[in-house]
Amino acid sequence: MTTEDAQSAAGTPEGQGPVEIDEEVARHMENKREELFEKFGIRDEFPPEVLEEAEERTQDVQAEIQDEGEERRDLRDLTTWTTDPIDAQDFDDAISVEERDDEYVLWVHIADVTHYVNPDTAMWDEAVERGNTVYLPGYTIHMLPPVLAETVCSLVPNEDRLAHTVEMHLDKDDLGYDEIEIYKSVIESDARLTYTEAENLLDDPDSAGDHLEDDSVDLAEKTREVWELADRMHEQRKEEGSLVLNPARDRAHTIIEECMLKANKAVTHELMWGRGVEAMYRVHPQPSPDEWDEALVEIQELDGVSIPGSAWDDPRKAVNATLEDAPQRQLDKIQWAVMKVMPRAKYMNDPFGGHHALNFEIYGHFTSPIRRLSDLINHWIVYTNDVPEDLVALCDRASDRQKDAEQCEREYKQFLEEIGLDPSAVNNRGIEIVDEDEEEAAEE
Repeated sequence: MTTEDAQSAAGTPEGQGPVEIDEEVARHMENKREELFEKFGIRDEFPPEVLEEAEERTQDVQAEIQDEGEERRDLRDLTTWTTDPIDAQDFDDAISVEERDDEYVLWVHIADVTHYVNPDTAMWDEAVERGNTVYLPGYTIHMLPPVLAETVCSLVPNEDRLAHTVEMHLDKDDLGYDEIEIYKSVIESDARLTYTEAENLLDDPDSAGDHLEDDSVDLAEKTREVWELADRMHEQRKEEGSLVLNPARDRAHTIIEECMLKANKAVTHELMWGRGVEAMYRVHPQPSPDEWDEALVEIQELDGVSIPGSAWDDPRKAVNATLEDAPQRQLDKIQWAVMKVMPRAKYMNDPFGGHHALNFEIYGHFTSPIRRLSDLINHWIVYTNDVPEDLVALCDRASDRQKDAEQCEREYKQFLEEIGLDPSAVNNRGIEIVDEDEEEAAEE
């Protein structure tokens, strides 16, 4: 839990079908959602003018991309791929990597949402109203109309797409930024991997051909390269004091998390130091010393848990070291002890204070413009170098809507537990409504 960008590995576990419920339970769930939507001001339906606008922007896509290609950097020859949960409906980020003698070059390609959604559109106003996509177990309320997000903004394989690329040249010794370029591009993803498929590819490089139309693309080799880079970036972050609350994260998730963190950090460093402009920075205040002491004492008192004496000086490193050696049964309690004392992160137009959990002096969001208002606005600022006049209000809006979305999710999960459903199972496997009469007849 080192970043809000860490993506969940939702998907149907092998050998398990959807969670079955009857029509009465389905009605209860629908009624609860409506109650929560009203409580938190969440709009489930898009206004007609927004849907009409989104539909219009999906017309003649390839012709528009062809025209745009003349003004953009053509990256279609790069080996590029996406990695997402098995049930992902849109793919807004893709990666490419090249290991050279003295450097790594890492490209993070983000769907160029602001090509379609800008301050002159109704879709922009609706995105400001919504603030973010809300993910409930088995139910999603999108920030942008799915007809747009799941088509022209989705980096599907073997189709040209417009992207906003962050190109990072990283020193091979310390992984620092030797050069950062941010530009509009045209890409073509070679493959869409699920997290499980990415893991399998690392174990069995020969399976790469299962995901590609063109066998000349060495996806297995590129996946190995980016894993080695991501692993180094992850270990470096821990050494430098980033809080890592999920030490058992698999390789596929680590790749995506580290690449997105590196890109987000690069963009906001460029905005702050390269251009000196305001943007939507992500600021995470630190707990007071007393609060950190309270958390560490609570952790130290857990059965079978011991904080290494050498780590006490830096609470984040102390937690990291403790989680690596703690019994599995105590991991949730350690994480909860930390989360209880952590202040909420918020969006601000000034990065002052930095991001405490990540231990980044400057940080912001750029890699998820389909589902977060902050990223959408930062895309616009990067492209135009123009800061919205109401940026402070937009920061407050994004912070408030995120808080509402998290509370809505929390209360809906609690409701599911009260009616005897496992929120994780619902989220991972989906829901199937069964007719009790038909089920009884089948049993007879």
